[in-house]
Amino acid sequence: DVQLVESGGGSVQAGGSLRLSCAMSGYRYIRGCVGWFRQAPGKGREGVAVISRSDGGDSEYYADSVKGRFATSEDNAKNVLYLQMNILQPEDTGMYYCAADEHPPPDYGDSCLTYEYNYWGQGTQVTVS
Repeated sequence: DVQLVESGGGSVQAGGSLRLSCAMSGYRYIRGCVGWFRQAPGKGREGVAVISRSDGGDSEYYADSVKGRFATSEDNAKNVLYLQMNILQPEDTGMYYCAADEHPPPDYGDSCLTYEYNYWGQGTQVTVS
């Protein structure tokens, strides 16, 4: 079975940093999209940072609200996805989820931010005060 397990959330003061991890098991995502999403209380889910895979290499895409502050990366050997979050602000508060899906075509690009993924983790809470 495919499993995505997030960790690394917590409470932090504005201006601080956190690094989230997503351990992916049961499937090695050599195609499609993987990424991070968040949902604030009373709001819809938002794509935060994604990786679009292609034959020519992977590319990262970010929501405008986090550009320059967040960075996503992977440890392919361990099959772990990371989200480094810097200069955190109260509006970054929410439940953060990782997601993966092998179906999007290569070079799907920033459409990975809005794709309806098959596989989701259980989420990890981030609170910024």
